[in-house]
Amino acid sequence: MELDPVRRELVKNALITIADNMIVTVVRTSRSTVVKNNLDFSSAICDADGVMVAQGLALPVHLGALMPALRGCLDHFGDDIHPGDILANNDPYSGASHLNDIFMFKPVYDRAGARVAFMSLILHHTDMGGRVPGGNACDSSEIFQEGLRIPPSKIYERSAPNATLMRIIEHNVRVPVKVLGDVRAQVAALHLGAREMERLIGEYDTAELRAYMTGLVDYAERLTRVGIAALPDGSVEFDDWIDDDGVGSEPVKIHLTLTVKGDEMVLDYTGTSPQTTGALNPNYWFTASCSYAAIRTVLPADMPNNAGFYRPITVVAPEGSFVNPRFPAPVGARGQGGHRVRMVVMGALAKLLPGRMPACCGGSEFGIAIAGWGRDRAPFLVFDFHNMTGHGALPDRDGQDAGPWCLGNLANVPVEVMEAENPVRIDEYGFLPDTGGAGRFRGALGIARQYRLLAEEALLQVRSDRQRSRPWGLAGGGPGAGGACLLNPDSPREEVLPGKFMRRMTKGDAFCVRMAGSGGYGDPFARAPEAVREDVLDGKVTVGHAAEAYGVAIDPETLAVDAPATAKLRARRGGRNRPRRPRATVAVSPARG
Repeated sequence: MELDPVRRELVKNALITIADNMIVTVVRTSRSTVVKNNLDFSSAICDADGVMVAQGLALPVHLGALMPALRGCLDHFGDDIHPGDILANNDPYSGASHLNDIFMFKPVYDRAGARVAFMSLILHHTDMGGRVPGGNACDSSEIFQEGLRIPPSKIYERSAPNATLMRIIEHNVRVPVKVLGDVRAQVAALHLGAREMERLIGEYDTAELRAYMTGLVDYAERLTRVGIAALPDGSVEFDDWIDDDGVGSEPVKIHLTLTVKGDEMVLDYTGTSPQTTGALNPNYWFTASCSYAAIRTVLPADMPNNAGFYRPITVVAPEGSFVNPRFPAPVGARGQGGHRVRMVVMGALAKLLPGRMPACCGGSEFGIAIAGWGRDRAPFLVFDFHNMTGHGALPDRDGQDAGPWCLGNLANVPVEVMEAENPVRIDEYGFLPDTGGAGRFRGALGIARQYRLLAEEALLQVRSDRQRSRPWGLAGGGPGAGGACLLNPDSPREEVLPGKFMRRMTKGDAFCVRMAGSGGYGDPFARAPEAVREDVLDGKVTVGHAAEAYGVAIDPETLAVDAPATAKLRARRGGRNRPRRPRATVAVSPARG
């Protein structure tokens, strides 16, 4: 049928609003910090066949993850799906992502009983059991160690909750109050979305609404093809590295060949390291999802986010490689691999589109779990993701310090919330001077966050990176400073720890993560001396680093630029920058008593 573009826009906005309302419901009713504060969840609406037609305001890296998980459910249940059912799936080998992400889908029908859509939600749940609290252990060797694996199942059947499955979840997780609270929030949001979708269905003839939903997907495909066609044809390659796989391996390479030809694009990861023994491997669909999210950043901002976007883009990931592991490989810490996939795509785009892309973002892709028993033997589980420290420098401005990274989009967990809910104290949370990559435009600073244990004992598990593979700069800009993990820093008991580890903490121990800075852009000696001085005044750059990295002499007493000394520094070094590795010193308020 011929589609009215105005009516198509109205349908698009109605679908997005319904998806967004599900998100609001989750935020208002969820129990865990990783959901209600970190906002690690996403919503979408799929058509009756499982094709995504609209996505809510959520995590871009979930853009390509919903449909495979729903397809796993449709393949399993076939025609055995009925009004009132809610399907659940967290099995990475049935289309899902990793065990903490439970995907749920609620079918919606018209008055005649014909299925029209699926309301869809992903939530990252705090714990799914397994050998290590939080489910992000890097050193698991097979998926069976990682927790409760829920194959395509019905968590509600004909409007009745599946009490058996709910009890299985309750008895296999460490913090059932939080996990079941989030499960119920997820179900409540699906119920609300289904009611709103039913009202929308009631305003249209079913065939007409289906036509507009299909038309939206086709429309997104057309816009995507136009956007890709506007990019230069050609093939570029880019490599980036993960420090190690968490079980003692050498660095893991991710290699990408990105090819644009006409209105289509191919991302080929052939040449990437083989799958590793540890749990950092992203499964194929998460690799594809992270790739889509990175490509989305260079295409028109106003195009719909739905399945039409995927059609002109092919993702090739050889089976058995790090980015497409074989069963039963563990994938619990696959977020680490996914972060690097995104930055590899961004690096390739920087080659394809010189002068348009930012340098590498900072951060250590940091995730922490601190678990134990508090007062009255009540379990606690601190689960905190802090994936970025800010933007890499751009061709025309500095990277935004502590700015949200569009590919991750996780929110900050307030210190007060973490301390109120768990026996921990956050001693430090602040910028690290001299850590932003030097350049004509400076990369964002690294960030320090320190956790002190107030309980008698706890298990500490950390997933982080960028201690060796520092965030890269562009156009002559320097890399951001590397990250570091320290136990009891600045004390006689200080220990320097690797990026990925698990160990016991006792009362009074402090763990500090120092996250990597972002890459710089352009020749550092081309940076305006006054801009360097402003950074010194703000405490972002020290006087010594200003001279070493930027060739700018700052009087330590007056903090004024010494122009003659600056000219000598820059002339002596021939306008070339050979900065020393910045010291990772913390600029934060004193620890609270």
